Amino acid sequence: GAQGPAPTEQAAKKPVSVGLVIDIGGRGDHSFNDAALRGLELYAAGKKFEGGRYVDASPDEVRKTLPPHLASVASSIQPLAVKPIILQSKAMEDYAPNLQLLVDQGVELAIGNGYLLANAVRQAAQENPKSRFLLIDSQVLDAQGKVLKLPNVRTVLFKEQEGSFLVGALAGLVTKSGKVGFVGGIQVPLIQRFEVGYRAGVKTTNPQAAQTLAAVYTGSFNNMAAGKQVAQDLIAKGADVLFHAAGADGMGVIQAVKEARAAGKTVYAIGVDSDQFHVAPEVVLTSMMKHTDLAIYQATKDLVEGKFDAGEQVLGLKENGVGMAEVRLDFPGKAEALQKVETLRKRVIAGEIQVPAVPADLASFQAAAP
Repeated sequence: GAQGPAPTEQAAKKPVSVGLVIDIGGRGDHSFNDAALRGLELYAAGKKFEGGRYVDASPDEVRKTLPPHLASVASSIQPLAVKPIILQSKAMEDYAPNLQLLVDQGVELAIGNGYLLANAVRQAAQENPKSRFLLIDSQVLDAQGKVLKLPNVRTVLFKEQEGSFLVGALAGLVTKSGKVGFVGGIQVPLIQRFEVGYRAGVKTTNPQAAQTLAAVYTGSFNNMAAGKQVAQDLIAKGADVLFHAAGADGMGVIQAVKEARAAGKTVYAIGVDSDQFHVAPEVVLTSMMKHTDLAIYQATKDLVEGKFDAGEQVLGLKENGVGMAEVRLDFPGKAEALQKVETLRKRVIAGEIQVPAVPADLASFQAAAP
């Protein structure tokens, strides 16, 4: 006789709602928050946000956001039956209420994007033991700062130092002045991993430049003017390659590099978290990509397939957690430089190079020149 739809087909009709709380940097940072939004909206839901509403996106749009070495990953991304709910935080005080609001709205998974949300996720997870949470970029810590393993929270950490190592190696090969710089946001261990990995990479390809490398922290993630000022100072001191890990402040860094280039200086910027080439195609050499987008897509896929589990994931080059964006600019010796960086990438993945993550391990770090 006539049969109703199979249970899976029936389940597929009602989309699973997944909530995302983004931090104070907001949508449109071309960086950390946009990567998270891309993971949930574009990859998981197959949508893009235009003119205040969602429209369908094409597979081609997904492919364009991932570098060539992840082409196979890009082709495996299929839209899932999910409904994204995004809550923007205007101030840090909004994090906990926003997560609770998502729970109250009945989301199947609530995502806290960024280490700044760690406490808010702990609070929400403890108060709502039946709800599931994903925390990006941090472990959950108790009041004493000890790691807390909650049965309803998945945490995802990244080996930022490994991707930063590659862009540092490239910076060391590209610099003409022999001076390169780093601009960080708030000086916390997370952002220091970018700096330390970058220093190790520069040290590997250009030990001389590693000795003069200047690192400056703006103390914020949402102050473009501060990023621009710091970058202008570094350029004035002769730095010709600047890598930033400074959220929206980094837009100011790229702006400063762009203006210096317009004034006739051969200077480059290296972007972060997302591929920032489109922000300033004339100066963005590459970007240290942090694939929060893939981690959020994976967690959402696990959820939809009934495989979501708590615990900690740590994603490096090997796990496609971090990587280097395609280098689209031309510079002298490009082919040879990229070959050297690719060799280093393979050596990190093979475990032959252990990239340092904390300043204390930098002095003893030696990677044989590629």
